[in-house]
Amino acid sequence: MKPWNLSQTNYATIKQNDYEVAVLPMGATEPHNLHLPYGTDLFEGTIVGEKICEAAWDQGAKVLLLPTIPYGTETNMREFPFAINLNPSTLHRVIEDVVDSLLTSGIRKVVILNSHGGNGFKPFLREMSGKTEAQLFLCDWFRAFEDVYFDIFSKGEDHAGEMETSFGLAYFPEYVAVNDDGTLPADAGSVRPMRFDALNKGWVSISRPWHLLTTNSGAADPHAASAAKGERMMEVLVERLGMFLVELSDSTIDDQFPF
Repeated sequence: MKPWNLSQTNYATIKQNDYEVAVLPMGATEPHNLHLPYGTDLFEGTIVGEKICEAAWDQGAKVLLLPTIPYGTETNMREFPFAINLNPSTLHRVIEDVVDSLLTSGIRKVVILNSHGGNGFKPFLREMSGKTEAQLFLCDWFRAFEDVYFDIFSKGEDHAGEMETSFGLAYFPEYVAVNDDGTLPADAGSVRPMRFDALNKGWVSISRPWHLLTTNSGAADPHAASAAKGERMMEVLVERLGMFLVELSDSTIDDQFPF
């Protein structure tokens, strides 16, 4: 029995615990180059959630991991088959309904654990701040170790690159395609430059059309990935995000919260 994991616990256990924090992982269903599964973001959100919630629970946090939402915003991947899209407004309504259910169950601290770069939740948090009694926190877990990223990985990450592939090799290797010689059946994840210098340099942004940007949906080089790198990354995430959940669980909501 895992009392910190709603999917794997029962009502008898729920009745015996007073939970303070709910963690809602947000995934996506989309291609990840030629070697990673469509459920990569789903698996990542679930696994990160399990690791940090278990660590927090073991330190006394009253935290509850919710089932991962498997769909995200895929409007820029619409040309790839089975990139299953929920428009941002739809996704926001789903989360709003989940938060309402959590309030009914006595939870006022909610962490949105996001695994998909296409899910932009900051506007949602701003809108919800005047509509709900819940205190909402957004964690794009892939940003939680940016300061030590290049201590672990050799190449940058945009999509299906070294980081995500290392994650897969460490925690869902059975779903990662590998050639007989141990190499990956993936392209190099190169991206096509856009015609405007301001876009290439980040001065101006757009919702990038992924079928024009990439060859096979990969936007970073995965070939230096290893399971050991994925495990090192997870150690950082568990230490940092697990401790955050402990502190959040212990914190009283008052008129100065979160200060």
